[in-house]
Amino acid sequence: MAKPPKPSMVDHDLIHELTKLLDETGLTEIEIEHKGQRVRVARTPAAALAVAPRVAVPAQAAVESAAAPPDLSKHPGVVISPMVGTAYAAPEPGAKPFIDIGSDVKAGDTLLVVEAMKTMNQIPAPRAGTVIQILFEDGQPVEFGEPLVIIE
Repeated sequence: MAKPPKPSMVDHDLIHELTKLLDETGLTEIEIEHKGQRVRVARTPAAALAVAPRVAVPAQAAVESAAAPPDLSKHPGVVISPMVGTAYAAPEPGAKPFIDIGSDVKAGDTLLVVEAMKTMNQIPAPRAGTVIQILFEDGQPVEFGEPLVIIE
């Protein structure tokens, strides 16, 4: 006689609802406790990097071939996120951004703010130079180690 199937320990409907919530909100992960079970749904960090970076292009720039894009995390002037949170380009909504493409910055100047656990963390320029790329969008969730800005 065949054994009856075991009831599933995974609430598939709950997982589908959480996945839908990730898509709707742009979050990269969500964790809840429901009916005595803890459920965590996360999206890979690569999805957060899908935003097209803003880039300063010289007037006489050569057209690049269709080769794979360079790994921006290896650039010597990259500024990476020191934490998981939400990146903001300005000190408050509607205010002028801290930096723009072409901005000259000094070591210690604030480049952006990352909000983590209701705390606004200023991200300083590690060195002086010119901002050549801004790799995040205002209000975008960011991951630890994600490239945010490139200074040359």
